[in-house]
Amino acid sequence: MGGMTSALRRRPAQRRSVERVERMLDECARLLDELGYEALTTKEVARRAGVPIGTFYQFFPDKQGLVRALAVRNLDAFLSRVSERIAEAHLGHWTDLVDLAIDEFVAMKRTTPGFAVVDFGEVLARPGGPPLEGTRRTLDRAQDNNVVVAERLRALAVDLLDAPPGDGLDRALLVAVEATDAVLKVAFRIQPDGDPFMIAECKLLVRRYLAEHLP
Repeated sequence: MGGMTSALRRRPAQRRSVERVERMLDECARLLDELGYEALTTKEVARRAGVPIGTFYQFFPDKQGLVRALAVRNLDAFLSRVSERIAEAHLGHWTDLVDLAIDEFVAMKRTTPGFAVVDFGEVLARPGGPPLEGTRRTLDRAQDNNVVVAERLRALAVDLLDAPPGDGLDRALLVAVEATDAVLKVAFRIQPDGDPFMIAECKLLVRRYLAEHLP
């Protein structure tokens, strides 16, 4: 379950508990697609997952805690998918990570249940936006979701692609993540599956920016 266990009230020790937690997160994701965040209830998640409501509260404090765990699971899944693709692709230059990461994110927006409403923490009122107040710090109460995403991508770039660590890399990746987030929001507002022209422009923008700012 990777980093997702840190988002839970207690770590599931037995296989049955792990399966129950995963089932609750799966149902949460499906219900986000069906009903949206506002109509999501802990009771319905527990009912659909076939789990007593008391068991739900053993692992999640409330609806926000459930959605936080889902966002952490989404981010872990995204990073592991990107890592696998980097390993297969033998990228020539680390800015090639841009196309690969954006393609994975778009694929998850299109196919992963609940991801159109909650990807890496920020909660959208409906697919395409607008974001709900107070959800900019779902992943970590001390910093914005995009800061957390940029930090995790930095670790990936340094480990797998030998990108030079330092303040320059940190700043550039945060700007790149913020820019990607903003442009892709527009792409999915224009078209439910993501406007392909805006997605292509997003890749161009971020690649050119990173090529200017990083070796």
